[in-house]
Amino acid sequence: MPKSYDLIVLGSGPGGYVAAIRASQLGLKTAIVERENLGGICLNWGCIPTKAMLRSAEIFHNMKHAADYGLHAEKISADLDAVVKRSRGVAKQLNQGVTGLMKKNKIDVVMGDGTITAPGKLTVKTDKGDEELEAKNIIIATGARARDLPFAKADGKRIWTYRTAMTPPEMPKKLLVIGSGAIGIEFASFYNDMGADVTVVEMMDRIVPVEDEEISAFLLKSLKKQGMTIMTGAGVKSIDASAKGVKAEIEDSKGKKASHDFTHVIVAVGIQPNVETIGLDQLGIEPDERFHIKTDANCRTNIDGIYAIGDCTGGPWLAHKASHEGVIAAETIAGGHPHAMDTNNIPGCTYCHPQIASVGMTEARAKEAGHDVKVGKFPFIGNGKAIALGETEGFIKTIFDAKSGELLGAHMIGAEVTELIQGYTVGKTLETTEAELMNTVFPHPTLSEMMHESVLDAYDRVLHM
Repeated sequence: MPKSYDLIVLGSGPGGYVAAIRASQLGLKTAIVERENLGGICLNWGCIPTKAMLRSAEIFHNMKHAADYGLHAEKISADLDAVVKRSRGVAKQLNQGVTGLMKKNKIDVVMGDGTITAPGKLTVKTDKGDEELEAKNIIIATGARARDLPFAKADGKRIWTYRTAMTPPEMPKKLLVIGSGAIGIEFASFYNDMGADVTVVEMMDRIVPVEDEEISAFLLKSLKKQGMTIMTGAGVKSIDASAKGVKAEIEDSKGKKASHDFTHVIVAVGIQPNVETIGLDQLGIEPDERFHIKTDANCRTNIDGIYAIGDCTGGPWLAHKASHEGVIAAETIAGGHPHAMDTNNIPGCTYCHPQIASVGMTEARAKEAGHDVKVGKFPFIGNGKAIALGETEGFIKTIFDAKSGELLGAHMIGAEVTELIQGYTVGKTLETTEAELMNTVFPHPTLSEMMHESVLDAYDRVLHM
């Protein structure tokens, strides 16, 4: 007899385990199926351990600039193995935390490869053989993996995906990063701070292309100042890896091809959903044009009783979006009426050096949507706390609808902006206008004062510039 549940969650990443917890809170008998590690890619191989590595790089960078703070640090060096060990320790600690949360919420954990054999039925291949489960509802939360280039298959030696880049067999001397999205730029930033000679190749006409154009331009200037080689409008045409290194043919923005030598390559050209082996074809679940699962506003697929959340569905492909979708799906299954996801209110963060954070429309997108806009900007160099910290690189930009005063978007680059962006995210969720933001009292001295000044600047009322 198969074990019976109210809900089975397939995948235990930040979407899946949060969905299971919320379902249990709502009184649903819940099981979660995971083939590798509780917490999924984000916790074990993505969001969290990469931030641990970037923190090490940040401290190393600051140590090398100790004299700027009146301090003396001599014979500074980095131990890559120790950095990686710390990162893996952080991931292990959080994995154990998720394990504890499953026990606390009385969620059954089944380790193995799960396949949906029919609506409400799931077979899990475990170490002890096949285990049959059934439930009225199933949430697919299988996530995604790194996309390969046909001519640059990851080998774990010279050609890396993010997983190898997080547990590198050696420190790259001359590194090629293909792709300048969040993953590519974060690894480029980490290895550059650790001492590698880094080249980034981006096929679009600017780096971090989803961000506001002014943010992209500022980051480009900053990364070049840090010593990186950045090639935009360019493409890698071929990769020839050997025991000695990598030879890459790169076509630049003018169509000129040239051969370049590197010691290692990181491929960061996007993701593809993990949907091939979980039974979707037999069920008739509809994919979109990029093979992600189609869902409605409450995470329902086209098959009754089957839901999908996170990176196996449409973008943006962010852990916090997956978690919120997990709550929406669980509450819908339990008979609730949760608010539908508004992707325009989901913040995005890139933890490079300097950091990037944004929410809502870019200036160009707002204008394309027909808005008459008011734009405000304020630089870090005008903020007392930023000067005291020695972090004067960056700016904050806000975009408003000129007629209604609606906050359309906010874009930041600089120190700790990934912590600041949530203020604007709350404002957008509450449908705030410039009036509420202007009349909010910001503490002094803080970096957050720049948020206030940026709003004031949009309406010609800026105080410190």
